[in-house]
Amino acid sequence: MLSILIPIYNYNAYPLVQELHKQCMESEIDFEILCQDDASNEFLQENQKISSLEKTQFQSNNSNLGRGKNINTLNKKAQFAYLLILDCDTFPKNSSFIKNYLEIIQIEKPEIVFGGIEYEHNKPIKEQLLRWVYGNKREAIPVEIRKKNPNKSALTSNLLIKKSIFTKYPFDDTITKYGYEDLCFLTVLESNGMAVTHIENPTYHLNLETSLQFLNKTKIALENLVFLIDSKKINQQNSRLFATYEILRKFKLTTLFGILFNKTESKITLNLQSEKPSVFLFDLYKLGYFSKIRRS
Repeated sequence: MLSILIPIYNYNAYPLVQELHKQCMESEIDFEILCQDDASNEFLQENQKISSLEKTQFQSNNSNLGRGKNINTLNKKAQFAYLLILDCDTFPKNSSFIKNYLEIIQIEKPEIVFGGIEYEHNKPIKEQLLRWVYGNKREAIPVEIRKKNPNKSALTSNLLIKKSIFTKYPFDDTITKYGYEDLCFLTVLESNGMAVTHIENPTYHLNLETSLQFLNKTKIALENLVFLIDSKKINQQNSRLFATYEILRKFKLTTLFGILFNKTESKITLNLQSEKPSVFLFDLYKLGYFSKIRRS
């Protein structure tokens, strides 16, 4: 009935798998939990314990495939009609997490479902505040708001999808760097007439990078966005950031904006690593860096 796919990279996924296994056993369903480490160098011993659980597999890749391709290979091993894709650094908010997904499968037989994402209420240490603040304001979106723009409000960190659909429209194997693979995947589904169903069944996102790590990953993601735009896989309708840049370009303001960004980048970076990081300044930072690499 349900294949749970968990791509792993440098994270201890055993507590997550234990909880999912417990809930699946209590639900008395046919299930499997397939975990695949993408050539990590951390938590290898902890994750080996995953294979000790019934109906659960843990394997390691010899070389790094990237998240999307790693999930694609997990799908090829999956045997059930529905896939539940979960990031390794998530954890169900409720003990009825699996039950909630089973109910919607039985009642509505949906094609794609996103359960939502939340962040723990306790404020983390200063060094991790940017990821926590951004996540709470931009990712932890209430279900009624998510429903208004279903595909653009979804993530693949907690996604239920029919195996037949995922097999037909897998992750793009050409995307090997971090960033925007979710957007690309969900855009393809939308262009083929498939809308995500949204329910209230969240996971917590537990792994918070430091603000500096998050900024560096953001740069990599923006470089990947340029690649996807140049490859005609993402356009202005799919990316608000790209649409904003195109407005600047239309009014011949990209050069001026680039000059202003170069003069203020260090001050913006200081704020983003401070005790009160501004999401507005983070948006400006992303637009400024995107403008810089887009023009070069």
